[in-house]
Amino acid sequence: MMNKDYNYIIVGAGSAGCAVANRLSENPNNNVLLIEAGRSSHPVSRLPASFALLIDNPKANWRYRSEPEENTSNRQIPIPRGKLLGGSSSINGLVYVRGNKLDYDTWAQMGNTGWSYDDVLPFFKKIENYQGEITELRSSEGPLKISEVVDRNPIYDGLFKGADEIGIPTNKDYNGDEQEGISYTQTTIFKGERMSAEVAYLKPIRSRKNLKIITNSLVTKLLFEGKTCVGVKVKNKNKIQDYFSQNEVILCGGAINSPQILELSGIGNRSILEEKGISLVHELKGVGENLRDHLGPRLVYNIIKRGISYNDKARGINLIKQVLTYAFKREGFLTLPSAPVLGFFKTRKELVAPDIQVHFIPYKVVLNNGKRTLGKEPGITCTVNQNLPESKGTIHIKSDNPEEYPSIKYNFLSSQLDRDTLVAGVKLIRKLMQSDAMKEFCDTETQPGYDFSSDEDIMQFIRNKAETLYHPSGTCKMGFDQESVVDKNLKVHGIKGLRIADASIMPTLVSGNTNAVCMMIGERCADFILNN
Repeated sequence: MMNKDYNYIIVGAGSAGCAVANRLSENPNNNVLLIEAGRSSHPVSRLPASFALLIDNPKANWRYRSEPEENTSNRQIPIPRGKLLGGSSSINGLVYVRGNKLDYDTWAQMGNTGWSYDDVLPFFKKIENYQGEITELRSSEGPLKISEVVDRNPIYDGLFKGADEIGIPTNKDYNGDEQEGISYTQTTIFKGERMSAEVAYLKPIRSRKNLKIITNSLVTKLLFEGKTCVGVKVKNKNKIQDYFSQNEVILCGGAINSPQILELSGIGNRSILEEKGISLVHELKGVGENLRDHLGPRLVYNIIKRGISYNDKARGINLIKQVLTYAFKREGFLTLPSAPVLGFFKTRKELVAPDIQVHFIPYKVVLNNGKRTLGKEPGITCTVNQNLPESKGTIHIKSDNPEEYPSIKYNFLSSQLDRDTLVAGVKLIRKLMQSDAMKEFCDTETQPGYDFSSDEDIMQFIRNKAETLYHPSGTCKMGFDQESVVDKNLKVHGIKGLRIADASIMPTLVSGNTNAVCMMIGERCADFILNN
């Protein structure tokens, strides 16, 4: 007889999983098990600048790579994913973006009732402990402390003035009523420390007796009685153990791991599973399909004024000054998110909402022996990405071995709209960087360089150099068509006792970074379970 010690088993302690675990365990009658494949923490994770230190660190990062594809010059594009409690929120760039209202209204228009902007707004507010101005659209009551970047720099002043020159407004709150404009970044940083989902949702409740958290434990497959999910099989080092649930298993593995676990467990496309020798439990052809991510070319410019770029302010002996500034004031380079200034811009005036996002970074990075370091010469980096790409790829297992990474094929730039939008985005940023205000700071575009002037040149630069913004999503999408995997309540179609709550359920990408959205999805899932 199975020993069902837990009411709920949550697979994956990332942004969504931490939120689900917190909310389900609020009721002392719910015994909750949270399983994380990675370790508990990393010594530098709380330091905001750790996103640069952990971006390729195997102790904190799964270090996935995409398959080589012709559209991106046969490169294997890095796909960092967090390997700690808190998931990618423990290693990410600390940028807090909800997305655009239209993103969620589109989800609802696709048939996912209950997911419009008005529906999800209360759950974003439930997340937030916002340190800025509180309006009816923002909240200071949630567990996640969010603050505007504290760093100030003449380069930022130039960006705001230059944007105004070319008709782009300054926006005080891109997570408020209007997204368009240029803004100081809202960050998951508070008093100089990272506010990951683990810090916000798990740390305050670790003493709850009805919540058990196990780490370094890989879920190798789901367990079924017929078409009811009743538990999970877990590998910890060389030990295999089964855990069983009375009520539900909630899969929060993320856009890469959730479809991988489903396929290893016999849920997916029959032909793919048969080829890998996996017995079919239930056919869902959409598992692993609909993969989307933000692709971003990075434009780099020289800074002619010395002493203001962090290439000057944080190299050599100046790095010691930055360390001391952080130690005593919790300010400076080590408190920066991946981008202190954000832009949400329209490449065409007739658009209803911004179609590109731009991350402005007050330094340039170079690769030395495969490692990212600050370049010797001062610079600024501008990363452009399309908010709502149409190109779709796939994630599928390569074998029945749960420790073998799946095959990740992005199929980037297969849509003409995507190609046109990114080229237009590069041109718009060039226009901003050549404004009178920015000419005071910048003289030369070092990547790709103004020799790349035609649309074909720009497109080739994008194919050769663009990387992802680390926002994989959509591989277990919510909906009711043939590619859908979960319904509007996040229940897996055709399977009882199993839900999915993570970036994989997004029918389309959102206009911005995905960390906030994943926490919202976790909050939404917990509410479905507790109140429906």
